[in-house]
Amino acid sequence: MPSNQSVTVDTTEPRVLYEKRGRVAHITLNRPNLLNAMDVRMHEELADIFDDFESDDDLWLAVLTGSGDRAFSVGQDLKELVARTAAGIRPSSFGSKGAPGWPRLTERFNLSKPIIARVNGFALGGGFELALACDIIVASDNSVFALPEAKLGLIAGAGGVFRLTRQLPMRTALGYLMTGRHFGAARAYELGLINDVVSKSQLDECVVGWTDDILRCAPLSVRSIKQVALVTRELPLPEAFDRSYQCEEVRRNSDDCREGPLAFVQKRPPQWKAR
Repeated sequence: MPSNQSVTVDTTEPRVLYEKRGRVAHITLNRPNLLNAMDVRMHEELADIFDDFESDDDLWLAVLTGSGDRAFSVGQDLKELVARTAAGIRPSSFGSKGAPGWPRLTERFNLSKPIIARVNGFALGGGFELALACDIIVASDNSVFALPEAKLGLIAGAGGVFRLTRQLPMRTALGYLMTGRHFGAARAYELGLINDVVSKSQLDECVVGWTDDILRCAPLSVRSIKQVALVTRELPLPEAFDRSYQCEEVRRNSDDCREGPLAFVQKRPPQWKAR
């Protein structure tokens, strides 16, 4: 959790850093002195960034991480929460509708482009929920995960209760939710919550490997896979087959749908256009 020590923070610094490198957006939570705790201003900045990321046709995927060497994010800024409660703002429950920064990543259910979470250090509370909302998680072997809200009289309302019970066996998920217990990257990998665990020195190289592999694939295929998988995960198979999907209609009628097989036959790399 955020340190109780008094820390001087430069309020002119952006809460989130946003850099576009070719087809990849790099989004960095930027409160390292507070272990990248998330306050209202950070949520507002993130909302603007994710709006831009989704609308920029030149960007095909994003990498989300935290600045500094200690944390991805420890979640909600509890000092700000106490101040807001003292000011008469009612405690929240599930979701952030009507709150600053809505819709947050945890509620952007129609975000089509893939996001990789690069986790180094603590991913606690809302920080862990942010990672769970990403499509791929790559973590250093010193990373620690937990949803400790129950210890604070809170609840993992940014999707933790919903996503953890979908991504783990129910009894395992409830064990972590009801106790707030921490677990390491090796355990998260064993449970299937994350895709890769590497040493801290190899983390960036591992992330590049994932981004390169995704960029070799047709972006509209990747988006269709993401959206269809999320929509149908709870559907019976006959219903999943019978439904129509807007993202899939875009893919099957695209230039890229013709380009892939043609490039294979012509024995050359495909030239994706995302249209």
